[in-house]
Amino acid sequence: MAAGDIETYRRNGIWFNRIEGESTTLGMSFESREDAVKVGRSAAAARQVDHSVRADEGPSADTSMYERHPRELIA
Repeated sequence: MAAGDIETYRRNGIWFNRIEGESTTLGMSFESREDAVKVGRSAAAARQVDHSVRADEGPSADTSMYERHPRELIA
């Protein structure tokens, strides 16, 4: 992920969104993964950046890219 991309992640069972490269969360916390992903996806689309979902905060092999950067979709 590049700085500025949106990441949805879980910390202590609560879901959050943040801008990659920043330590603070973006908006509120979420009880469900689905709600956090919906908000994270929307924020990424508005900023035209990638969105990833991580099972837990910190380095993990369990990261899935949810959205592709709009520039990558142009072919």
